[in-house]
Amino acid sequence: MTIVHLLERNAREWPDDSALVEINPDQPETRKVTWHEFELVEPSGRSRHYRREITWAVFNEKANRVANMLQSHGIGPGSKVAILLMNCIDWLPIYFGILKTGALAVPMNFRYAANEIEYCLNLSESSMMIFGPEFIGRVEEIAESIPQVSLVYLGAGCPTFADDLNELMNESSSAFPPCQLQEDDDAAIYFSSGTTGFPKAILHKHRSLIHSARVEQVHHGQTKEDCFLCIPPLYHTGAKMHWFGSLISGGRAVILKGTRPETIFKAVSEEHCTIVWLLVPWAQDILTALDSGELRIADYQLSQWRLMHIGAQPVPQSLIHRWLKYFPNHQYDTNYGLSESIGPGAVHLGVENVHKVGAIGIPGYGWEVKIVDGNMKEVPQGSVGELALKGPGVMVCYYNNPQATADTLKGDWLLTGDMARMDEDGFIYLVDRKKDVVITGGENLYPVEIENFMAAFKPIKDVAVIGLPDPRLGEIAAAIVELVPGVDCTEADINEYCLGLPRYKRPRKIILAPVPRNATGKIEKPKLRKMYGAEGLVDSQNKS
Repeated sequence: MTIVHLLERNAREWPDDSALVEINPDQPETRKVTWHEFELVEPSGRSRHYRREITWAVFNEKANRVANMLQSHGIGPGSKVAILLMNCIDWLPIYFGILKTGALAVPMNFRYAANEIEYCLNLSESSMMIFGPEFIGRVEEIAESIPQVSLVYLGAGCPTFADDLNELMNESSSAFPPCQLQEDDDAAIYFSSGTTGFPKAILHKHRSLIHSARVEQVHHGQTKEDCFLCIPPLYHTGAKMHWFGSLISGGRAVILKGTRPETIFKAVSEEHCTIVWLLVPWAQDILTALDSGELRIADYQLSQWRLMHIGAQPVPQSLIHRWLKYFPNHQYDTNYGLSESIGPGAVHLGVENVHKVGAIGIPGYGWEVKIVDGNMKEVPQGSVGELALKGPGVMVCYYNNPQATADTLKGDWLLTGDMARMDEDGFIYLVDRKKDVVITGGENLYPVEIENFMAAFKPIKDVAVIGLPDPRLGEIAAAIVELVPGVDCTEADINEYCLGLPRYKRPRKIILAPVPRNATGKIEKPKLRKMYGAEGLVDSQNKS
């Protein structure tokens, strides 16, 4: 079975049930609806905003139209089709239409510059790219240099260098032969976050995708009655693989285009969402708004909201303790994974283990975990080593990059690049990224430990610790601190709070400035190193 079989099953068993809802609070509700079967709905008594909804039958018909269109353009088994779209209700039918043909879907980061788009198209050997209006300028910049890539446009005002997807859809049938895919067929190419240069292409088979759906349902118990609020970008494995829990259960999902606290609460309230996956910055913003009184729980219908979970980056313990004070009845889970391990769930805390908040958890459903030294030997319990994963969701390879594959895959084991330790109960604690360790005077400092300590200081909204060059110690720990808006807090106040750390772990430099995070919530430490002069230091360490 593959995830495409799940879609076809849902269309047979629950054809008229709602599958996907798209909400865009900033888009006027009079916007023209693309693809004529999509219906603009504005239920009475709800806030006026742009809202679209499709059933499982329409979802499957859309995917069929995409598949027929692709086949008419010579796309078939082994072809690669890139997707460069912002989150929208069209995204997933396009993804499934690609898979139905036996081609590989190639989701692309919407933050890529023109040269990165070109690089990823060439690396993945994509023969078509479907893109949206936000990317016209970037795609036009490279259009002449990628003649091997057919360009297909979704939106109003199709540029002259692309074909119009809506017109192609109108010419395509809504019927398609039943799926003949097998779990061992190639399915998708995802890209690494590219924090150390251009991204690497990560090849996955269908078995990885279907396993992620099973993992999600086992971990979070999705049923047909659940409604999942999806906010993160769908190009990322995290968002999509969490949504696979809705796919396998036949439940409804809401794609929300907006991250403001009131926008999230309004969507949960009006759409009766039961499961929400947040990134750390959004959870922080919600707590700040609740603390200030700008957001009031009593103004929304939130009693059906049963699970809040977080992944994609280390989660400060203090954040979850604050969250559970406001929402004592919420189940909570932390999800850990990589695009190389098909996203979240390789390790997870488990909703029954909230007493272990701070750990990333225990091996996920179907996964094995060990913590190893440089020779792949397990380190003693409590010692720090590199986290390694083994399971059905491990990537096939880095596509067209055998050296990087050999460096990362050791037999059936995937080296994550994350340093971790295991406690006496078998729970794993993430210490830091291997490349982010700060070595000061011969001592290893793990920035995540310092960040977790500092994040508990109320005036601090966000914090990132990096190493800066130092002539005597080699490097020192510097903390970039973003304060809660309007608070009265100085560097001296922060230094005084840090006296609670062992002397060697205290940041030697405090920088009051915004903490940049990418679209999946990860701190952009390479950007910080470049801003504050540590880039050369990191390069020299990576070569050693």
